[in-house]
Amino acid sequence: MLILITVLMLNVWAIPADDLFSPNINILEELGKIKIMQTRMESMEKEMEKLRTENTAQAKKQEETNLKMDELIKENSAQAQELETMRGTTIDVKIKIDDLIKQNEVTKVAFSVSLSSSNGPHSSSHTLIYKHIFLNTGDAYDANTGIFTAPMKGVYVFRVFSKAYGSRDKAVVAGLFKNGQHEISTYARQDGGFIGSSNGVSLLLEKGDKVCVNLYPGYWIFDNEHHHSTFSGHLLFPM
Repeated sequence: MLILITVLMLNVWAIPADDLFSPNINILEELGKIKIMQTRMESMEKEMEKLRTENTAQAKKQEETNLKMDELIKENSAQAQELETMRGTTIDVKIKIDDLIKQNEVTKVAFSVSLSSSNGPHSSSHTLIYKHIFLNTGDAYDANTGIFTAPMKGVYVFRVFSKAYGSRDKAVVAGLFKNGQHEISTYARQDGGFIGSSNGVSLLLEKGDKVCVNLYPGYWIFDNEHHHSTFSGHLLFPM
């Protein structure tokens, strides 16, 4: 405003003295123009002050926005780290679950078989081949050899049932063997009629140990399609 008044005064002073009091110069009109310009300048100053205030408010708002963005970035970083930790934990849990599933699959060992036909007598100890398979989970029993092979170290339960037709010369004597060593026997003899004998045992086996049922020399064992003579076993628990 001061600059404007100064300019106007300079313009007035620039008017020659003779022209200043000339009838062609309207002092009131000139003063009116000055007043109008003064009003405009005041209006412009108010507008500029308003803009400065708005700019200050926007700058403050922008600063607050920047602070919020920094906070969000920090929160996102923390969440990303937490998510990565959870992902690692999830992977570890999945690995453990997979291991348990594999272990559970491996520990499912059980078989149950029968002869399906009579056998004997033989001049020497003879491994009985139980050909009819009721169950062979884990495929540890070999129907071609009659031998069960332990797939892992653990405690196994075995049961043998042997049947014979009663007569003085047709007794049944069959034993359970582990790696060629006798463990238990089934024995039955009578003068007439069918007779059976059963026995069972729990054994600690190493992986690869072999178990089978041998018929002793000079004895026989009876079976037919009704499955009288059976051999069964299962893993009780691994070691």
